[in-house]
Amino acid sequence: MTTDDVLAGVGPRLRQLRKEREVTLAGLSEATGISLSTLSRLESGLRKPSLELLLPIAQAHQVPLDELVGAPPVGDPRVRSEPIRRHGRVYWPLTRQPGGLQAFKILIPPGQDAPDPRTHEGYEWIYVLSGRLRLVLGDHDLVVAAGEAAEFDTRVPHWFGPAGEGPVEFLSLFGPQGERMHVRARPARS
Repeated sequence: MTTDDVLAGVGPRLRQLRKEREVTLAGLSEATGISLSTLSRLESGLRKPSLELLLPIAQAHQVPLDELVGAPPVGDPRVRSEPIRRHGRVYWPLTRQPGGLQAFKILIPPGQDAPDPRTHEGYEWIYVLSGRLRLVLGDHDLVVAAGEAAEFDTRVPHWFGPAGEGPVEFLSLFGPQGERMHVRARPARS
């Protein structure tokens, strides 16, 4: 759609909006300070719309400027992905594009297999939302509680699962190229 097409559609939209609101040209002229003849020419397409004319009209009708010019609707910003089930775990991808930094919400039910540490290229950052996460990382066997985070190089043998009887839910950010997360926190005061 060209700029001329967009501008040609403004007049009919202005007229339709004014009539839907049951406002006369005189009433709109009084509310906006724009002359009756200018409003009439805008609606009929004999005058090109400008920002100086459209802003007061949008304010008078209490609508966004986008509605007057017929801007395309903004896409839904929510990520709606189907969960992936693997080995009893549920993964919700939170990023849409392949490659680069990937984000997942992961739910691991209780009763998972014994630790079987693996390695691969990359760097991972995890944040526990609920439950307790057992993280076996090299020679360390750690428990990460809700509200805590951990980050590690995935070339170190690692495994994670629930620590205890309940499930664990956490966020995982993984960078295949070893991207590191930067967590900023204030030091604890004594």
